[in-house]
This record gives sequence, structure tokens and C-alpha cells, in this order.
Amino acid sequence: KRRAQSDAFLLFFHFSSGFFPLRFQEGADEQVGGGEILKPKWGRGKFAIFRMAICSPSSLASSGSSGGSTKLWIAHGLVLGAAVVAGAYAAYSLRRSRRFRSRVVGIIPARFASTRFEGKPLVEILGKPMIQRTWERAKLATMLDHVVVATDDEKIAECCRGFGADVIMTSQSCQNGTERCDEALQKLDKKYDIVVNIQGDEPLVEPEIIDGVVKALQGAPDAVFSTAVTSLKPEDGIDTNRVKCIVDNHGYAIYFSRGLIPYNKSGKVNPKFPYLLHLGIQSYDSNFLRIYPQLPPTPLQLEEDLEQLKVLENGYKMKVIKVDHDAHGVDTPEDVEKIEALMRERNLA
Repeated sequence: KRRAQSDAFLLFFHFSSGFFPLRFQEGADEQVGGGEILKPKWGRGKFAIFRMAICSPSSLASSGSSGGSTKLWIAHGLVLGAAVVAGAYAAYSLRRSRRFRSRVVGIIPARFASTRFEGKPLVEILGKPMIQRTWERAKLATMLDHVVVATDDEKIAECCRGFGADVIMTSQSCQNGTERCDEALQKLDKKYDIVVNIQGDEPLVEPEIIDGVVKALQGAPDAVFSTAVTSLKPEDGIDTNRVKCIVDNHGYAIYFSRGLIPYNKSGKVNPKFPYLLHLGIQSYDSNFLRIYPQLPPTPLQLEEDLEQLKVLENGYKMKVIKVDHDAHGVDTPEDVEKIEALMRERNLA
């Protein structure tokens, strides 16, 4: 913090004093107009400072510059100096916010309309609405300070209030669960550093996975997003409802797809390859979540219909954890019977 503030102050002093008007230099480290080269200490990230040359008014005059030109350079210096200070503070604030991500809210986005399964959140699973089953599991997570349901449907809202959940009403214009989480976040009274998106069709979601994605984001200050994957069953390889994921050697997402990835020359699922299945839970840095809806849709996102791809296509990093978990989301009416059978086996009724 002290280094960032010191660098910003020195740069601002040089720029605003009037004795050191600025001239941008695009070439090598050479003298420009009789002045000296100022090499910035910062050279990485979105707030990297351009290489600049410092020139004295006399050197400007000797090179043919008039008094008006000198004043113009001074004005440029003042403006750029203020911009550098603002940039330095923004960079520091962003680093600090990513380092101290302590306040966490879990949001369960739920909508009634669905092309595959209309009214899915309200379908009963062993006598309770699925949205209630998901909410009860989320409440067991130790990393969440608060859990709310975000919906645009009054029937879902009334149901959730009936079993004690806090409800945030959102607009019908939300394109996906991430945008619904952002709108709900803005309406909450308290401020949160991390938002966990808990899919409402995961009635068997494990609280440990919720805690895991929160810890993953807290431990990766260069990431704005975290999610979880598990092993993909061979029979799910060609199921477009099962989203696949590939990651790099450092645990960051490379790509998500409804198709099988990676895809081999034989065109068949390789039973020996460790394919990864994306689970319906993800967490975001709250500052990034405010930015997400403003990002325009991207080609890969639209083609795959996967909101995670907009994050990757815009150059943001996404941390991925692998967990040992049997994924049992409800995508079709037929999945309800499977879930109920599993709950009976595990005494979760």
C-alpha cells in the first residue's frame, strides 16, 4: 500500500508541478527534447503506465515550442497526473478487495418459465418443493452469511416465504442466473464481497462444495469467478444437458461446452480419459458481478448458451476446484424420480 501511494504521489508531483510537462515516447530509451527518460515502476496489468519522457520548458522552447505549447503540455501533465493517481488508487482498491473477501451471500436464482421443465422450482420432491430442498442444503454451508432466493415469479416467492426464506424479486429481463444474482445483490441492504450462485435445481447440493468454491475464490486474488467440477460419467458424454469443462495445470478454466471436450479423432467417449463435469454452483467477486451484465454477449456464449464463456471470452480468470460428487441436477421431469430414489437411499427425506 505504501509503495503504491508513494509512486502515485511522485508521479503526480512531477506531472502537476509545471516544470516537467510530459511528452509520450513510443520508441527506445533515448533522450527526447533534451530531457530525461522516466521509466515507470509499474509495467504489468490493466493499470500499466506508458513509457514517458520528461522535458523542461527550455528544451521545449529550444525545439521550437511556443509558450502556448508549453501551457498545453502542462495542462496535459495535470490531467494525466490525476489519471495516474486515480488509476493507482483503483488498482490498490481492487487488489485489496480481492484480498479481503470475507462477507459472503448465497443467492438461489429461480424462474418459473423453462423450455425443458416449466415450474421446475415448485415440483415436489418427497413432499417438499425442490426450491425448499435446495435452500435447506444451502443453509448448512458454513461460509455463507446469508441465503436468499431471487425470482421474478410471485408463485415461487410466495412458496419460499412460506418455508421461511428471504426473497428478492427481480425483473423478467434477466438473461441468466448470473444477471439475476447481480440484480438481487443490488437490492440487498448489506454489502457482500462474494456472491455464490446456487442453482435451484440441485436439491442434493453438498454444503461442503458451497464452502469449497468460496474458499477457492478467496485464495485466488487474480480470479473473479470460481466453480466446481467432478468426474464425468461415460454415459453423460454426449448429453448436452451435462456441461463439460477443461482446466489448465494451475486449476483455471480453459473452456466449457455442452459437447464432449476434449474431443478425440475416433469421435467416441474414451472411458480412460478423466473428463470433467461442471456442477451448477459458482461464486463471483461482487465487484465483477456488477460489471458482468454490462459486458456484451460473446459469440461462444451465444453458441453454447453458457454464461461462463462470456467471462472467459472477456479475459477474466476463473478458478476451478474438483470434488468427489455425484451430480444429480433436475433437468427433466424424469429426473425427479431418480432424485427421490437417491434421497431415500441416503435417508434425506
